Amino acid sequence: MQIVADVGGIPGKDCRGFCKYCYFRKVKPIEALGCKDCSSGRIGCPQCSEGVTETKNEFKMPFFVVNEVQTTLMMSNISDKNLKVNISGGGDVSCYPHLEELTGTLYQFGIPMHLGYTSGKGIDDANIATRLINQGVDEVTFTLFSDNPDLRAKWMLDPNPEESLKACKLFAESTELHAATVVLPGVNDGDILHNTCATLEDWGAKALILMRFANTTDQGLILGNAPIIKDINPHTIEEFQKLVEDINKEYNIRVTGTPVSDPESGAPFALADPENEIFLQFIQDITGEATIISSRIAAPYIDKIFKSLGVDDVNVVATKKDIACLITKEDFEDLDLGDIKETAIIPGRCFIHQDDAERILSADGVDRIVGRGPEKLSVDGEMSGTLTKENVIEKELELFRDLVEAINFFGMKKI
Repeated sequence: MQIVADVGGIPGKDCRGFCKYCYFRKVKPIEALGCKDCSSGRIGCPQCSEGVTETKNEFKMPFFVVNEVQTTLMMSNISDKNLKVNISGGGDVSCYPHLEELTGTLYQFGIPMHLGYTSGKGIDDANIATRLINQGVDEVTFTLFSDNPDLRAKWMLDPNPEESLKACKLFAESTELHAATVVLPGVNDGDILHNTCATLEDWGAKALILMRFANTTDQGLILGNAPIIKDINPHTIEEFQKLVEDINKEYNIRVTGTPVSDPESGAPFALADPENEIFLQFIQDITGEATIISSRIAAPYIDKIFKSLGVDDVNVVATKKDIACLITKEDFEDLDLGDIKETAIIPGRCFIHQDDAERILSADGVDRIVGRGPEKLSVDGEMSGTLTKENVIEKELELFRDLVEAINFFGMKKI
């Protein structure tokens, strides 16, 4: 179990400048999107306005972070021997000016630490890695991009790429290093990616997370910032999945991809695999009737699972958005309401106010009930890389039980 030590920070400001491919680059001021946390009758809350753009969270002083960790420990009464503190934030953890002071204080708690996503761009001297390791850091998630320092300098604007790569090597040798690479076609894929994978394997890295580059609104850029980079066409989902699978076969490190796939565990949606159908018996009976609205990546998997359950009263409709939690009001407006039953279950985290969802989905004169399902239905490569196949199946069963509960609660009852 990990508890978060949130150091704050703003993308672009507290990371020595945006990487050229950063999701938050070119973000424009946006109107509040609406979400599950908004109050009734009012569109907008901290979560779906400045929260989604991460523009208000300055770096925190270390004593605030330590106090938050202590409060979490006391209120949760946590005694898990596998407990770990995950130091993360909206900026780059390696750029946090009080990082060594923070790790030194947390080290006194006797709890190991995980450095959450860091690009290493704040590392001017690789020896900081040794000091952090000596202060209890035993897990690091490191955005590598490439083992080529020139590419890191050009695409990540890393001022000291040689030092950050040395630090990454030290972390790989002495901690559980999860490297992460946003894959840009024609930039850091092909032979360059294979060289990076070989280097990570040689260093002793634990895992590699391959991240599909998003460059269009339908791929997830909902902050008015598409395209991030002109003239780059991201991999299709099929191309990206094959890339992940090929890399996984070739190198002796745990390779996962986001938004797809994890060849070892079958995530996301391991329950859609025919060999795992036997586990569907642990999902309760479905007594409601509803349409599940999801993303174009997730919808085929969800549909397959419900067909395997032998359910006729639930159908699945895909929006044009790749990622379900990034579905917005515009995606609902594009749906054919003739495909939607009298009850619709929408993703728990999607960015639409309840009033908007009910208005849009009832625009054809059918007064539809709109309920929210779970915040997620599976795990992606950023999480599954630390899980076994059994862990993933167990988690998905829990989430699909929650989805069925929503269907049975909101759905029109069978006669």
